[in-house]
Amino acid sequence: MIQIREDILAAAYTQGMDEFLKVLTDTYLDCVNNDLSAENMEKLSGYQHALLAYRFFQEEVNQGGFVQLIQNGYGGYVFDNPTAKALKLFGAVETAKIIYKAAAIYHAHQAELERETTDDEFMSMYVDFEEFDDLEEAYFLIEEEETACIACFVKKNIEDFVDLMS
Repeated sequence: MIQIREDILAAAYTQGMDEFLKVLTDTYLDCVNNDLSAENMEKLSGYQHALLAYRFFQEEVNQGGFVQLIQNGYGGYVFDNPTAKALKLFGAVETAKIIYKAAAIYHAHQAELERETTDDEFMSMYVDFEEFDDLEEAYFLIEEEETACIACFVKKNIEDFVDLMS
C-alpha cells in the first residue's frame, strides 16, 4: 500500500479539497515515477486508479475539454476502466453520468479522436465533436460540489486510498 504521512495529508486538507486530493494523487504518481504504464498499473489499487483518473479528467476537461483529455492519451484510462462506476460510489453521481455519456461518444469515434493530429487538426476537432460541449458545460456547473463529495468519501475511507504514517 502507498504510504503518506498523516500530518502532510492533514495540512493539505486544511488547504481545501483540491489540495487534499492532489497530495494523494501526487503520491500515486510518485509511486509510478510519473509514468503510468501496463508494467506498473498493479502498484495502485482500484480506488487509487479511480482517484487518479478523476484528477486527469478534472485537469484535462478544465484546460481543454474532452478532446484534449483524449488527445493527451487519457481517454482509455478514464473511459475503458470503471472510473464512472467508482465516482458514483464516491458520491459524484452527476460526474459519473457525464463520463458515461462522453464514453459513448469516445467509443463511437475512438480511432478519429485518438489519431495523431497537427495543431490545426486538433483545433478542428472541437468543431467536429461539439457534442462534448454540453457535457463539459454540465461538468463545470457541478465540479465543485462533486469534487467535494469525492474528497469527503476519500476522507471517510482513507484506508482505501493510502496507508497513513505517523
